[in-house]
Amino acid sequence: MKRQTLSMLLGTVASIAVAASLGGCNTFSRLSELGSGPQVSAIENPTQRQGYQPVSMPMPQPLPPPQNANSLWRTGSRAFFKDQRAKDVGDILSVLVSVNDTATFTTSLSRSRAEDDSANITSLLGFEASLSKVLPSAVNPASMLNVGSTATSTNAGSTGRTETLTTTLAAVITQVLPNGNLVISGRQEMRVNFEMRELTIQGIIRPEDLSTSNSVSYDKIAEARIYYGGRGVASELAQPRYGHEIIDILFPF
Repeated sequence: MKRQTLSMLLGTVASIAVAASLGGCNTFSRLSELGSGPQVSAIENPTQRQGYQPVSMPMPQPLPPPQNANSLWRTGSRAFFKDQRAKDVGDILSVLVSVNDTATFTTSLSRSRAEDDSANITSLLGFEASLSKVLPSAVNPASMLNVGSTATSTNAGSTGRTETLTTTLAAVITQVLPNGNLVISGRQEMRVNFEMRELTIQGIIRPEDLSTSNSVSYDKIAEARIYYGGRGVASELAQPRYGHEIIDILFPF
């Protein structure tokens, strides 16, 4: 009896381990946050995050610096003595995100085909009279073959999408490319009760696109990567269980 109980206990532990492994790191993260909700991440260097890779973009051929006359005023500067806009690694700037996209795609396809083929043998070098000796008596040489086919196909599809996001967050310059463009990375976390909202933005901007308030609009960010999501009780309830996802992926019907 004890051996049977031990085997049942080991089986339960194995099932939990398999379920946890299928659920990935999210399962362990949820267990560690049990009763306290999602935890705010510590502030860290974006270049030290796991999976970070420096940005490599096509660069123009380097040119010798132009020779300018000495002056207290620098071209393109927003202040008399010093340009206050972000320009070096570690400098902070503001990113204005205002996404209001609506897209509708409609496709339709209609195809129709009709065929009618017939063949008869009314004259065959004078041997048509002998066909009755070879073929059954019910066969009429004048209507040997008559084939018809009709095919009709109609397809229609429609896709609609509406997205709205308006926010402002601060980003830091993580890299200055050889042509002067700036690689930026920003991350924002906001916890409300047991729900954590996350906003992450990455991309490349031109220094000339920075306004006098040291801000840039999201539509001027090249290779923009904007992520807005959340984790917590509400987000978990909105997501299907990993068991259902596995069945949806593997079930062929």
